[in-house]
Amino acid sequence: MDEPESPAVAPGAGLPGLALDTQEFLKALGSPTRQRIMLLFAGGAELSVGEVAERTGISQATASQQLTLLRRGRVVTSRRDGKTVYYRADRDGAVAALAELQSYLMTCC
Repeated sequence: MDEPESPAVAPGAGLPGLALDTQEFLKALGSPTRQRIMLLFAGGAELSVGEVAERTGISQATASQQLTLLRRGRVVTSRRDGKTVYYRADRDGAVAALAELQSYLMTCC
């Protein structure tokens, strides 16, 4: 007898068992462009949107969108200094998301 099919998860409904924050973390790291951006923050570097755009060869608008997704995924954090927003790696956010992902994988797999 055939096994019943698993119910489909609606787009945006999230993966069962993973917190939305951790899902956003995985999405944030899922893009080669965002992965390239993350390498810019090695060693504690803090960069503005313009600096990120210049160093990666993308427009400021694209850099801003990508940084927003990275911030939402707790991969980077930001601070404002006047009109300029500076970004840097969010170690605590990444560690928390990785800890949850590890726990999830140990349970499910």
